[in-house]
Amino acid sequence: MSRVNTVLGPIPAEELGLVAVHEHIGYGMPGSELDTKWWKTPEQRYEETVPKLRRFREHGGGTFVDATGICNGRDVDYYRSLSAKTGVHIVASTGFVGGDTALPHFARASVEYLAAQFVHEITAGIGGTGGRAGIIKVGVSRGGRMTDLDKRIYRAAARAAVATGVPVLTHLAIDAENAIPIFAAEGLPLDRVLFGHVDDGVNAGKTRDTWIAEQGGRVGFDTFGYETELEDPPFWARPRKERLDHFLRFIGQGHLDKVLASADANCSPLGWPGVKGHTVNYIFTDLIPDLRGAGLDEAAIKTIFVDNPADFLTIRN
Repeated sequence: MSRVNTVLGPIPAEELGLVAVHEHIGYGMPGSELDTKWWKTPEQRYEETVPKLRRFREHGGGTFVDATGICNGRDVDYYRSLSAKTGVHIVASTGFVGGDTALPHFARASVEYLAAQFVHEITAGIGGTGGRAGIIKVGVSRGGRMTDLDKRIYRAAARAAVATGVPVLTHLAIDAENAIPIFAAEGLPLDRVLFGHVDDGVNAGKTRDTWIAEQGGRVGFDTFGYETELEDPPFWARPRKERLDHFLRFIGQGHLDKVLASADANCSPLGWPGVKGHTVNYIFTDLIPDLRGAGLDEAAIKTIFVDNPADFLTIRN
């Protein structure tokens, strides 16, 4: 039987339902807990997060993939309580958002050490929580090109993915030309990799999304809702119609089976203000209505949000 690791234990992939494949319960940079202006108490975070997850469930959402890596505010005991409270399946990540978010202990570690860390968090659990990671996060550091540390993390992630059968999710797809040879050298099929953020307003024009799909990789349009039309848009925002047209054009090129979509929203940002007015529920309130309005049928919407994520997240070993 196919299965996926959630923080409350493995479940059949068929039970995931509609999946938000690239989101955050709470994301912050290392040291953000020392910030005196933006840091929130556990009670404040809980009060801010539970209503969003409940609305996600009420809209028809089934599974929330938390793409928060090691050192970025990941809290699996907290995720377990949220999942039990709201009925939303939560998939936690091992790995790092990028080498520049890895604290020195990990930044100095060997590929072998990092791979063992990832495997332990997938098979035994994260810390003493008992909650197992269901995905491995990797990423390109600031600057748009993979650093030596990034490459070590990618290699370790590939080895851990091969050993455990869980997939890899990348932060940015801008340097796929360097990433793909690493995955190939470690024997990781590219359909086990979701190359994320191909649609963000900074890198979309430089990301070879079609080429990635042609190599066999999966492609994530996962910054939906970060629009220039927002009251205070972030620097990675993009005009709403421009992103939607990009998405529809990619699907129209024959890549429906390779695409996944999400909002990359923070339920309760850690150590920074977040983006006002943007939540995971943009998927239901805006994105799916936009797709229907553009003529996408229900079968295609199910492929994007149910079938493709279930196939991607299924443990393969």
